[in-house]
Amino acid sequence: MGKIIAIANQKGGVGKTTTAINLSASLAVLEKNVLVIDADPQANTTSGLNFSPDNHEHRTLYELMIGKIGVEDALIQTELAKLHMIPSHIDLVGAEIEMLDISGRDTVLRRVLEPIRDNYDYIIIDCSPSLGLITVNCLAAADSVIIPVQPEFFALEGLGKLLQTIRLVQDGPNPELKIEGFVVTMFDGRTKVHTQVVGELRSCFKEMVFRTIIQRNIRLSEAPSHGKPIILYDIMSNGATNYMNLAREVLERNNTAL
Repeated sequence: MGKIIAIANQKGGVGKTTTAINLSASLAVLEKNVLVIDADPQANTTSGLNFSPDNHEHRTLYELMIGKIGVEDALIQTELAKLHMIPSHIDLVGAEIEMLDISGRDTVLRRVLEPIRDNYDYIIIDCSPSLGLITVNCLAAADSVIIPVQPEFFALEGLGKLLQTIRLVQDGPNPELKIEGFVVTMFDGRTKVHTQVVGELRSCFKEMVFRTIIQRNIRLSEAPSHGKPIILYDIMSNGATNYMNLAREVLERNNTAL
């Protein structure tokens, strides 16, 4: 059975979508069957993998969540042979309202993914930066959560609200939800505060913080505008190396053959 990992942080601009795209792509390059789900109405994961959110040929997570289509109808093959995607659209904003009268509305995503879960080694969900019903669905469907953290003090302060939401999900629809780990993103070793924040994070959360650090990297920031994960845009870049190392560490934590 495939492992479902939500990439979540209610603070925007911390590298959440970048991590979802590039961790998924790196796992696929490492010969794992991967599905990445864009659960953010901004649809940046969708466009970052070279699909237009406004392409009406593709069915989206919105239609899946409100029961208009089955999960097989929403799957898209990406440029990488072992990586599929379920795209998003701005319409997903309205799904929360339309789902209010659905029985078991917190676990809709878990139920719709069940028929295909065994087809993948990993299902990676890019959560919205809000902590609304769609994000709760993502956490309720997930086995674990990876939390990207930008090494700034304000980013650390914002972790409390996310951890509280995770506890609420653990107390409710998903008691088995675990924190896979915290991954430091946008790190600049020349900046003293970045080093201090990483030290505080490791002091607080110990081995829950991934050894791999995602360095600030121009090629990594350029890749989405070309619709490619960094591994296809510039395999020699630090960004590609960082995300491949993160993927290997995820596999190591899950005792999966590299």
